[in-house]
Amino acid sequence: MRSANPALNAKTFDRQRTAASATETMTLEGTVARAGFLLLLIVGGAVFPWTAYAGGANPGAMVPYLVGGLLGGLVVAMICVFKPTTAPFTAPLYAGLEGLALGALSAILEVQFPGIVIQAVTLTFGVFACLLLAYQSGLIKATENFKLGVVAATGGIFLVYLVSFVGGFFGFQIPLIHSSGTFGILFSLFVVGIAALNLVLDFDFIEKGAESGAPKYMEWYGAFGLIVTLVWLYIEILHLLSKLRSR
Repeated sequence: MRSANPALNAKTFDRQRTAASATETMTLEGTVARAGFLLLLIVGGAVFPWTAYAGGANPGAMVPYLVGGLLGGLVVAMICVFKPTTAPFTAPLYAGLEGLALGALSAILEVQFPGIVIQAVTLTFGVFACLLLAYQSGLIKATENFKLGVVAATGGIFLVYLVSFVGGFFGFQIPLIHSSGTFGILFSLFVVGIAALNLVLDFDFIEKGAESGAPKYMEWYGAFGLIVTLVWLYIEILHLLSKLRSR
């Protein structure tokens, strides 16, 4: 099994399987329920910065929520990745922190481009539903070559973003990828597509994890990995829509 999602790597369930008892194993239903709970926490975390900004707060007041949520979420995510047994605690905390960041980001973009948030939310869950249906119907299969391609593309995107982020401290930016021109939009479409395909890998990995008899707490871990991909997909769709709306 291979997943481009760093939260769901190829050996995660194998490392945890021996800890599971016959009556306390991971199930698909349990993972779905926990993923739904994490989504509710994201929405709950997003409410405060969203309502504060809608109530007339200065855009600068959103920065602590945005930066704090993203950095805090990254730290908590790393803890969860390296210590899966903490997932019942770190996954909800991650969801709450990401909710703060997404609420701030969404509020800022909504003021600039009215209606963009509902479009992004609709597209995110529309893509999720389509990919889930395609996976369950067998239209898309997570073959080894498919996994390898998605992993390679995801790694390439990560490197591009890393170079762009680090370069920003030295006055260097990779040209065009953040622009609203044709190349910038095509790049964002490509990133959205790769983020969406990561969902297929996550579905496959979670299904195989349940089949392998992983311990019960891995339901939280599987849900956490799925939420990581959904958060990334939503942010990239927001980015794409903002480019399209600014043309």
